[in-house]
Amino acid sequence: MQEIRFSIKKWAKDDRPREKLLGKNPSTLSDSELLSILIGNGNREKNAIELAKEVLRLGKNNLNELGKVTIPEMMQIKGIGKVKAITISAALELGRRRQATLSLEKPTVKSSRDIATYLQALFRDLPHEVFAVAYLNRANRINHFEVISKGGITGTIADPRIILKRALLEDAVSLILCHNHPSGSLKPSKADQDLTQKLKDASKLFDISLFDHIIVSENGYFSFADAGIL
Repeated sequence: MQEIRFSIKKWAKDDRPREKLLGKNPSTLSDSELLSILIGNGNREKNAIELAKEVLRLGKNNLNELGKVTIPEMMQIKGIGKVKAITISAALELGRRRQATLSLEKPTVKSSRDIATYLQALFRDLPHEVFAVAYLNRANRINHFEVISKGGITGTIADPRIILKRALLEDAVSLILCHNHPSGSLKPSKADQDLTQKLKDASKLFDISLFDHIIVSENGYFSFADAGIL
């Protein structure tokens, strides 16, 4: 087999990404070096770091943007097959989940910001709308968080019956409705307002309060409670 041109194996040991990661703090490695470890091997034309730089360019050299790049889009790069593209996508998803988990370290929800940061991290790169509900106990701790529905680019459907059934199963005292706007807009639609009012009224019948309805996008978040329209 013809040897890969510019093979990283020929580099000085201290310059190889894997050895650098073992011997130094991971923060000393560049994004392309870290990505090259996931890629593993290059091809006859480019080594792993050069392929990593091509992948990064798909995301405009921004890891947040790279998180929006699909597996088929990565596979358009010569040398990035299905396995490598899946590995990169999985690593980005783990990073997204880690950030989301770290942002919800507080044991109780006291304000919209306490959960909005978590939601932004969780939904940030999704190209479609997702509707979720956080079920809280008497101490405002989140007992359960569940994605109720996934929709298209312009909207999704949330069934109040499903939401309230789960609330009763979780013995929830209050609810936080959550959904994202892939368009970036934070303005609640008429449908958002109607659904919020419908769930608020229905929840009262079971002595469950609607704590908030939060809309998130890459531009920030909107809280129905903070805006005084809940």
